[in-house]
This record gives sequence, C-alpha cells and structure tokens, in this order.
Amino acid sequence: SQSTETPKFEVAAEFTSLEREDFGTRRSEAGFGGRFTFNLNRVVSLETATYYFPKRCFDCQNNGNLTEVFGGVKVGKRFEKWGIFAKARPGIASFSDGKTNIESDPASPVFPFRFEPERLTTFAADVGGVVEFYCSKRIVTRFDAGNTLIHFGRRRADFIAFNSTTATFFIAPLTLPPRTAHNFQFMASVGWRF
Repeated sequence: SQSTETPKFEVAAEFTSLEREDFGTRRSEAGFGGRFTFNLNRVVSLETATYYFPKRCFDCQNNGNLTEVFGGVKVGKRFEKWGIFAKARPGIASFSDGKTNIESDPASPVFPFRFEPERLTTFAADVGGVVEFYCSKRIVTRFDAGNTLIHFGRRRADFIAFNSTTATFFIAPLTLPPRTAHNFQFMASVGWRF
C-alpha cells in the first residue's frame, strides 16, 4: 500500500534564520540545528527539533545567544515527488543572558552596582507551513516558514533610579507585564529517511 512507501524515520541537518526583537526594530539572526521526524503515515508525522543561534546579542530585548527546542505534529498531503504540510510544535526558547540582575557593589565607589546576567527560559511555539521535495526514497529537502511565538510571563526587573533628595542612586524593582512576541522563522534542511 502507499502508506508503507513512506519511510518511518527522518533525521535532518537544518539551517534557520529568525527575526529577533531589537529595541524598536527587528534583526535577522542565523542559526543551525537538527530535526528528527517519525512518520505515522502519509498524512501525520511527529517530530522534534533543536536550533541554536550562536550570535550573542547585546542590545536585544532579551540578550545573549538563543536555543530553541520544539516537539509536535506535522499534518498534510504527500504526492509522488513533494508534499505540503502545516506544523504546530510547542517547546521552549532559552536566552543565555535573557535577564539582568542589578546588585549593589560597595567595593566600587565610582559606580556601586554590578550587572549579573542570568539565563531566561520560557514557553515558545513554532507554527507554520512546510514544503518537502523527495529527491529519492532516502533523501528529502525541506523548507519551513512560520511564526515562532515566544511567551514572556510576568516577571520582576531591576533598574537604577536617582533620588534627588539624597542625591544618590538606588536599585528600584519593576514588574514587567506578560507578553507574547511573534517572530518570523525560516528553516531549510536536507534529511535522510530510513
């Protein structure tokens, strides 16, 4: 039958680009990763993927480099030489310097504060479309495009404020409201099916 013609497993090396939030603008960052797919049949597949963006952003809304891990479903239609699918893959996004803590540093009289970056890991989801081309029974090339949603929950952030009465600086806490960022992400891959 036709369902047995589709190999059950795929492993792929992937190149990706992501529009990342900057202050007031967006920047496109290149990354790489890998994907594993289990084809339940010709219509439905389960898959997991990991992406790493090595560039350390220092002026993004969430700094450092970024790692994404997704796992979910791909559903669509396969033809003899190509296929078209929709995908929905929840997961996480982890920023190496996503949060910055400000701490007092009495040892430094000129600037009595120090900045301590901290990893920020939060919920993310990759939703979009997929087009595949079957070069042979064993080789597949694939192109993904979609929206990577990254949800930031309510969290505390510190900032340095000035007290004009005492003419001193101090650390003031600020509660950031929850928000969801929408980021265009593109992937291109070559995979092996077995």
